[in-house]
Amino acid sequence: MGMIKTRNLIFEYIRRDEEGNVESINRAIDAVDLEVNKGDFVAILGHNGSGKSTMAKHINAILIPTEGSVWVNGMDTKDEEKMWDIRQTAGMVFQNPDNQIIATVVEEDVGFGAENLGVPTKEIWERVEESLQAVGMLEYRKHSPNKLSGGQKQRVAIAGIMAMKPQCIVLDEPTAMLDPVGRKEVIKTVKELNEKEKVTVLLITHYMEEVIHADKVIVMDQGKVVMQGTPREIFSRVEELKQYRLDVPQVTELAYELKKSGLDVPVGILTTEELVEAVLRLKKQDRQ
Repeated sequence: MGMIKTRNLIFEYIRRDEEGNVESINRAIDAVDLEVNKGDFVAILGHNGSGKSTMAKHINAILIPTEGSVWVNGMDTKDEEKMWDIRQTAGMVFQNPDNQIIATVVEEDVGFGAENLGVPTKEIWERVEESLQAVGMLEYRKHSPNKLSGGQKQRVAIAGIMAMKPQCIVLDEPTAMLDPVGRKEVIKTVKELNEKEKVTVLLITHYMEEVIHADKVIVMDQGKVVMQGTPREIFSRVEELKQYRLDVPQVTELAYELKKSGLDVPVGILTTEELVEAVLRLKKQDRQ
């Protein structure tokens, strides 16, 4: 069953002068058809300016299509009466956690969204506890968000969205401002929410290592979808990715170079463990 669906989605940023005349039109999304099923973990990759963040903003109805349509759990984002329901269905996590954290105590911040939805007080606190538990931040519930690391703040922001019980979370480059440790924490959290809570996840990123556990990867360039498939399928096409100014995970790159130099290793290796296994297998064959 579809959670997110777009048909011939076009979005144009229109710049006007002081008199209201059109100065320039920039087509950020160009005729995109997309389908994300309930419970999927889908990653959208793309270089800066590829249209991936503009796409994210359509799913939460922050932006409305210039042409074409976007449906979230069957609701058309152009239907103003459904705006509130759409935003409850698809929660949004942005790049900078500081822009999403508003309270001075972690647990109050996590409960803020649910309170705005009119959830009864007793249930809000139950949800706060569950959400903080889910992102591994329960012991910090009484802390001030200002004292947390970037990765911890982002996990609190995700907990705040989780407490609103969305069926889908859209993460727009959630680790762009974090160090490698914070990035790992956040991606591990997102993966667990998808697996344990069955939340549909749409992860927008340009870090290759973050997408190896996704069910499906979509690559965007200049507003168009140019590649889609499983992580293994996508990362088997190293040269093609490089044309779109994207790298592959380091271990995939190493395996690719080894294969080019004549070693019989499989294409699309995603983890260090897989590469070690492949090399040991070759060693064993040599001995025989």
